[in-house]
Amino acid sequence: MLDPAQQPPYPDALRPDAAPAPHALLTPLIGLLGTWSGRGRGGYPTLSEEFTYAQEVTFRHDGRPFLHYEARAWLLDADGAPLRPAARETGWWRPQPDGHVEALITQPTGIAEILLGRADGGTVELATQQVALTPTAKEVSATRRRYTLTDEDTLDFVHDLAAVGRPLQHHLSARLRRRGPGHVVP
Repeated sequence: MLDPAQQPPYPDALRPDAAPAPHALLTPLIGLLGTWSGRGRGGYPTLSEEFTYAQEVTFRHDGRPFLHYEARAWLLDADGAPLRPAARETGWWRPQPDGHVEALITQPTGIAEILLGRADGGTVELATQQVALTPTAKEVSATRRRYTLTDEDTLDFVHDLAAVGRPLQHHLSARLRRRGPGHVVP
């Protein structure tokens, strides 16, 4: 066991029944808490072919009115074995009293997105309000994301993308299953 002086005084929670208690504004997002992993398919006109990937997404909170979001992905070969890391992003989801959600998501590839949307009935839909790019980042002009709880242990994810001069169109989709904290499925 760690020395109490080394443990954070206010730990993050991955479940609504864990301390700290979720802030009331998180109510429409409570079902997302935890770690989700699964597989999906992706493609884009600028890529030579479609691909299969594994993804892990984690939502947690520390009792304040926002969620910390983190996602990681790995490209898979034809047998389902991991080839290499594919994507990584982290950010914050800020639910508002009227059901709207503001999200800030950053990627190590030099892309930062501000998204606006709504949480309603187990579905969260977010669309870019603004994209900021570092000087060497790939040009991305818009994204749209949808997270749908199909039951308490299944999360469907769809990501549309407008990049490198192409209009907004399908890029990724995955079916994720609820996992325990720290579980990774490449």
